Amino acid sequence: MVRWMVGTAVALAMVAGVSVVSAEPSTTLYETDFSEGHGDWEFTDAEVWAMGEEGGVHYLELLRNTPTYEPEVRSPRNIAWLKAPVAGSFVLDVQARYTGRAYGHADLCFFFGKQDPSHFYYVHIATEADPHANSIFLVNGEPRVSIAAETTDGTDWTDGWHNIRIVRDVESGLIEVYFDDMDTPIMRAEDTTHGAGNIGVGSFDDAGQFTNIRLYER
Repeated sequence: MVRWMVGTAVALAMVAGVSVVSAEPSTTLYETDFSEGHGDWEFTDAEVWAMGEEGGVHYLELLRNTPTYEPEVRSPRNIAWLKAPVAGSFVLDVQARYTGRAYGHADLCFFFGKQDPSHFYYVHIATEADPHANSIFLVNGEPRVSIAAETTDGTDWTDGWHNIRIVRDVESGLIEVYFDDMDTPIMRAEDTTHGAGNIGVGSFDDAGQFTNIRLYER
């Protein structure tokens, strides 16, 4: 299912017994469960991405972290960008499953505010936190910089699907990140460097799967 929508909706999705409750009633800009493929997406390196299906669940899969793409500034190399729509203030819901090796920087990433390949934001959700992991990052024509005012000591990518929500207010610069618990954010930042831009999913160093992507206008 791939749908471009304008209207008011509250969605509830199920993957492997995990529920995702969408944002409060809002304008739905885009949603997909990848049952109709990934034609709406473009990749920094298409060779490391594929479609998958398990138990009736379709997903976009990052197979390995050996891309040929080299960004101009240090930032994630494996990114799937949604071609359109461009989002300003938004709520983004994604279900993700980590499939890489277990280590401190085990990560999946979620991107937004893309202006061009060297100007965007991303959320790096990793097992352990340090200046380069488990934080909110700004890429602004130079190597990525952590901008999170609040974060946790790390995020446990246990087996199975996890619910990720990113909330952004483009005017105030507020960015909040939720992981499974949709009441308490695991990260928070305020930054107004970039305005509206494309969203995306991927990883800095690892592999994973993504499905039930829903983008709402705030």
